[in-house]
Amino acid sequence: MQYFKPQTAAEAADILAKSAGKARILAGGTDLLVQLKSGMIEPEMIVDIKHLDGMHDITQENGGYRIGAAVPGIKLGQHKGVVALWPGVVEACELIGSTQVQGRCTMVGNLCNGSPAADSVPAMVAANAVVRITGPEGTRDCPAFDIPTSPGKISLMPGEFITSVYLPARPKHASDAYLRFIPRTEMDIAVASAGVNLELAEDGTIRAARVVLGAVGPKVMLVEDAASAIIGSKLDDAAIDALTAACRAAASPIDDKRGTVEFRTQVVGVLAKRAAHIAMQRAGDQT
Repeated sequence: MQYFKPQTAAEAADILAKSAGKARILAGGTDLLVQLKSGMIEPEMIVDIKHLDGMHDITQENGGYRIGAAVPGIKLGQHKGVVALWPGVVEACELIGSTQVQGRCTMVGNLCNGSPAADSVPAMVAANAVVRITGPEGTRDCPAFDIPTSPGKISLMPGEFITSVYLPARPKHASDAYLRFIPRTEMDIAVASAGVNLELAEDGTIRAARVVLGAVGPKVMLVEDAASAIIGSKLDDAAIDALTAACRAAASPIDDKRGTVEFRTQVVGVLAKRAAHIAMQRAGDQT
């Protein structure tokens, strides 16, 4: 196995393009090293990108924040600006792994695993996050929602890799929240999860919403019917009932040892309801 430490993003893309799919990216490494040690993967090349320009940076951009692909969870959680603007995204990222893992794990790595149960992905999609991709043809931007395609599969083309995540600007009286259910108290994989992003009008009604589910389908699910159910409301009982019904109707989970179809379908509606209430309270508390 060869180790490469390219000096530019273009050089990294060139190495990846020539690897014929036999290379793996090293940024945080919290999943890569586990997969290597367990024998799940046997790549011919490791391409280290964590030292490239901007990979560890969190910078303001057009009222939002650009987060480098190698920014670890602990650094994100300590950034007051990102925490204030997108608390749901931060709390989702902080659920990845243990305290030790938080020192290395990244949102981009979580996204590129292609796991339907990834914690940071529903929150990123709810935030309408956009990733920046470098490849042999240069750079392009893509909604985070379009990166995972099915369990363990992503949409990146040969030679492409993600260099940053952009969390957009938002008006006052807008916020988000993320919740998951796990069998244990910590360090477990979501059985079901939900991210909700809300914007309130001046009269306190919901002007815009995004409702996203995790671990109840082959990829993260953006449920437009659930968002429509609460837009124009103040989360009264009828709106909440419609929200939970839409989430349960959209869910298509599997049976496994961690949860049944019926259980996951029921729980994901509860999580979406609770996340919506938290997001609305946060949005209303802003001045």
